[in-house]
Amino acid sequence: MPTTPAPTEDRSAVRALLRLWPYVRPVRGRLFAAAFVAILASCTGLVIPLVLKWLVDGPVSDGDKAGVWLGAGCLLLLGLAEALLFGLRRWLVARPLSRVEADMRADLYRHLQQLPVAFHDRWPSGQLLSRGTTDLMLVRLFLAFPLTFLLVNGVTILVGVTIMLLQDWTLGLVILGPAIPVIVTCVVFERRYAEVARLAQDQVGDLTTVVEESVLGIRIIKGFGRHRSQARAFRDLSRTLRGTELRKARLLAAIWGVIVTLPEIAIGAALVVGVVQVADGVLSAGTLVAFLSTALALRWPVDSIGFLLAMSQEASTATERYFEVMDAEPEGGALRNPARRGAAAPTRAAPAARLPAAAGGLRFHGVTFRYPDAPADSPPVLDRVDLHILPGESMALVGATGSGKTTLTALIPRLHEITDGRITLDGEDITAMSREELRAAVAVAFEEPTLFSASVGENVLMGAGDGAGAGELNRALSVAQAEFAHALPQGTDTQVGEQGLNLSGGQRQRLALARAVVGRPRFLVLDDPLSALDVHTEAAVEAALRQVLADTTALIVAHRPSTVLLADRVALLSGGRVVAVGRHQELLRTNAEYAHLMSGEEGNDR
Repeated sequence: MPTTPAPTEDRSAVRALLRLWPYVRPVRGRLFAAAFVAILASCTGLVIPLVLKWLVDGPVSDGDKAGVWLGAGCLLLLGLAEALLFGLRRWLVARPLSRVEADMRADLYRHLQQLPVAFHDRWPSGQLLSRGTTDLMLVRLFLAFPLTFLLVNGVTILVGVTIMLLQDWTLGLVILGPAIPVIVTCVVFERRYAEVARLAQDQVGDLTTVVEESVLGIRIIKGFGRHRSQARAFRDLSRTLRGTELRKARLLAAIWGVIVTLPEIAIGAALVVGVVQVADGVLSAGTLVAFLSTALALRWPVDSIGFLLAMSQEASTATERYFEVMDAEPEGGALRNPARRGAAAPTRAAPAARLPAAAGGLRFHGVTFRYPDAPADSPPVLDRVDLHILPGESMALVGATGSGKTTLTALIPRLHEITDGRITLDGEDITAMSREELRAAVAVAFEEPTLFSASVGENVLMGAGDGAGAGELNRALSVAQAEFAHALPQGTDTQVGEQGLNLSGGQRQRLALARAVVGRPRFLVLDDPLSALDVHTEAAVEAALRQVLADTTALIVAHRPSTVLLADRVALLSGGRVVAVGRHQELLRTNAEYAHLMSGEEGNDR
């Protein structure tokens, strides 16, 4: 089952929600104004019982019809004013809170693009998707409603209780009787509901992951007839989530049962005591009406405590989940999280001195690499790799499955950071270069050709700088033997669809190759770029690719002799180390492992 990394800090709802302040600060004026308007509206509603008291004890008792109409008019105006003030509050918060949500979502997306590949390898995509959609919706709802009304209802209850005590302190004490049990219930509820809310939101992320994987892998599911087993797995996750939601509902029902029942009992008791006092002449009928009207006006602020606390806890867990991603260090350790602005930014390392010209080209200096989450006692994936690709030279990288070929190529554009050693481009350490500068100099075509839901032209020109046009696009398509793009329904403007799955594997691979060569990079890294091509297309691509390789320094992961022949020299990677370097024919004669790999017995091994 998909999982998400668990929070490591002790949980504090208030501490989590306070991290939203950098986003809320730009719109704090309208939020404060909305809170003030809501308090004013609630206090306006509390004036109504006082008018009722005057109306019952005065015009109604005296039979003054004009006074009755005056009182009725005042009540109508107060009710209208209360409604208008609440409408104004909603208008004040709608636009700024949509901006807060949009800013948080944009920051999350930007941060995801800056996080290292190792982060994305660990995190299920559905968990990240749920944090950018469902969780941010919960945060917006909290800022729009509970944040304001926890304050508003608190002020309303305080003012209302004060009014009741001033009217009759004995009845006021009766009403206050359930206060301590309600407070204790809220404290217990908050702690228990926080745990269940976090679990539910994590399970939503897991469910989203399953849906996404099922949609992207629909061909596999249908091809192997696994739709029933996938449906069962989805149903099991759905039932688990349903059970968690029912636990939330039971907790919410329990607190509502307490905070609704106890105040109702108190109001009933106050009614009995008040009627007795009116019968004894101790209390006026108008005062009793006003007192009970005030108590009934406080029912909503008290009754709403349960779901306001529930929404606050859900927003708190949503905020935690959002910042779990935002707190992850991006490539280079740059601080992009607005909640951490003001912290000291990491100092960029001083540029290393450029090495002599003899060290030009692409060079690995004792490179060792171990994945960050690998056990400390596990052997490194790459162990003290030394390799020098001369300027303008093409080097084929050959090795058995698991030897570290793809990992080695990922180190060049710094998709992973090396554990030890150095990699230099024309004598300059890649860690002394900005990632923008490095990735402008190095182009990569991965073994798995990933395309985006965009046009063919847009997918290819992603590999070029700004301002690249039709000329560069057509040249790249020609090199990659991808002229089929011109025959598509809208030519190079044809949308390729999600992941490019409406194209064949060979077509996707050729477009990925075109994307790698379109920018005329100084260094080219190709991870088995011709594996999905038929023999005739492969030969045509190789012929065109030789012209490109003549003007660049290239490292090519190869599994077939035809691909190896593109390169000037070959490096054999075995057990995480380069064990032999030489020309193809030379290695065939002198290295048994290389001859075995090229014999065809493992020629298609990945």
